[in-house]
Amino acid sequence: MRKIDVHELIDKAKFNRFHWQVLFWCALIIIFDGYDLVIYGVVLPVLMKEWDLTPLQAGTLGSYALFGMMFGALIFGPLSDRFGRKRVIAICVMLFSFFTFINGFATTPTEFAICRFIAGLGIGGVMPNVVALMTEYSPKKLRTTLVAIMFSGYSVGGMLSAGLGMYLIPNFGWPSVFFVAGVPLLLLPVILYALPESIGFLLHAKRDAEAGVLLGRVEPNFAARTGDRYEMPTGKTSHVSLVALFKDGRALSTLMFWLAFFMCLLMVYALASWLPKLMTQAGYGLGSSLSFLLVLNFGAIFGAIGGGFIADRLHLKTVLMVFFVIAAFSISLLGFKSPTAVLYLLVAAAGATTIGSQILLYAYVAQFYPMAIRSTGIGWASGVGRSGAIVGPILGGTLLGMAMPLEYNFMFFAIPGAIAAFAVSLVARSAAHAPSEELPLPFAAETGAISD
Repeated sequence: MRKIDVHELIDKAKFNRFHWQVLFWCALIIIFDGYDLVIYGVVLPVLMKEWDLTPLQAGTLGSYALFGMMFGALIFGPLSDRFGRKRVIAICVMLFSFFTFINGFATTPTEFAICRFIAGLGIGGVMPNVVALMTEYSPKKLRTTLVAIMFSGYSVGGMLSAGLGMYLIPNFGWPSVFFVAGVPLLLLPVILYALPESIGFLLHAKRDAEAGVLLGRVEPNFAARTGDRYEMPTGKTSHVSLVALFKDGRALSTLMFWLAFFMCLLMVYALASWLPKLMTQAGYGLGSSLSFLLVLNFGAIFGAIGGGFIADRLHLKTVLMVFFVIAAFSISLLGFKSPTAVLYLLVAAAGATTIGSQILLYAYVAQFYPMAIRSTGIGWASGVGRSGAIVGPILGGTLLGMAMPLEYNFMFFAIPGAIAAFAVSLVARSAAHAPSEELPLPFAAETGAISD
């Protein structure tokens, strides 16, 4: 009987076709996710005019999807530990794609809000699961970079949303951009076939044969044999998963993660929801205003991938602190009159260091917690942070309703960046592996513990 250290095998595997496949399908899901999320900022200026919404009403309407995302992250993150990531991801994709599609048929703000809330459940639920899946299968030396590349799909989706909006809205009306969101439903059977299940879930479910086949794809030099005993230290504890986030010196770091998520998501969704409207108010046409949203998401791709590349060579904590300081600086300058080229540069920098930082925060949380509580850690950080995402659009609407000078709006959006930098500075550099808490998977399974 061979003892197979699953973590070591995955950590030392060379990047191959299997990793490409996981990266591609996870990134594609995040692209759809990003499209469905950013779509509200694209149609906001048109909806305000068509439905005669006040800024505060528009901000509140934009927050319904974010309420859904908060509950989705808290519900679907832990559920994947019980039913498997693959099945939960499929449910989430169906939710956000179908309800974003029928959002195009909404004729009142109430109908629109209900569809956005239900779509938000899927949007928020899919994020912690694809992050955890990508983290689980990534070789150690490329882990942050691969998660960052995967999550940059969010920005690609945002760019698609803004780009298609610039063409579709003037020609076919605002509902047309929502109808495009039905495409993932057609691809769902392919996604289900191609996406692998979590190794941890398979081993906990005693599906060792399937796990052995998957490990052979992760590392082609590995050949599973009958009787192999797979060991996978999970950091399993006797505490409830949520309680475990605060044990073994993790309490302060957990709270600071939540604060950083709150502040980061506040900046991201305040900008995503109100940037086109604020630029329209500054004198730019709708097409030009949407182009700023395009640049914001374009910058995020470089921020996420570049930040991930640097973090794999330095440390995520250092990179995140620098990114948040740059975010606060660049956003605060957006309200001042500058040449268009400089404005585009500032918007790109803001995208790189707000959306990019959100992506890197997910990677940091995924690597910080032991595998046994990883989904719970990601889900709760994301879920609690979603309250910041909810506040962002409402804050923007409140500021706009107060008719404050343009630069004041952006100054208020920048302050959370400084707070987030301070919060990250208090996070411990690493607490992902607490030796006294680790148990081999077979023993953990015998005690009834649920593997991540």
